[in-house]
Amino acid sequence: MNETTQPGQGEQQRGPDTPAPAPAAPDEQIETPRPDEPSAEDEAQRYLALAQRTQADFENYKRRTSRELTEARRRGAGELARELLPALDNLDRAIEHADKDDPLLQGVAIVREEIVASLGRAGIESYSPLGEQFDPTLHEAVATAPAPDGQDASGKVIEVYQAGYRIGESVIRPARVVVGA
Repeated sequence: MNETTQPGQGEQQRGPDTPAPAPAAPDEQIETPRPDEPSAEDEAQRYLALAQRTQADFENYKRRTSRELTEARRRGAGELARELLPALDNLDRAIEHADKDDPLLQGVAIVREEIVASLGRAGIESYSPLGEQFDPTLHEAVATAPAPDGQDASGKVIEVYQAGYRIGESVIRPARVVVGA
């Protein structure tokens, strides 16, 4: 007799009516965990940490985009203000040089106030540094002059030719000033 068995030999052929072999007893199905496989608890901890990192990344993304949006709005308002300020300066000059009896003066003054109010709603404010110490980050010196009446105004703003404008802490246009010598 041949000692090697060929497939199909020694096995009982199962037909469609033959029942499947009974499963092994429950004691035989217990597998011992392999040392290289993580436990279910380790997997849960890993997924929890991943979810927490993802949530933190999303919160950081929301804060960053909010800051970027605020900064973009501020830049846009600043650019618009830079374009409008020369027109506002011209309105100031028109008001300054107009005859007080001119009926158009009141209309020009109203238009100027509406523009200033609109700039204010956008967070843009004017500043006039008269009497302050000269600061090259806020002021543009257009001239120097001796202090009036013997006052000690050396290095201080003694006259403002043109008001400065800023949005928050950012200077849109420095104030044009005369500095005491």
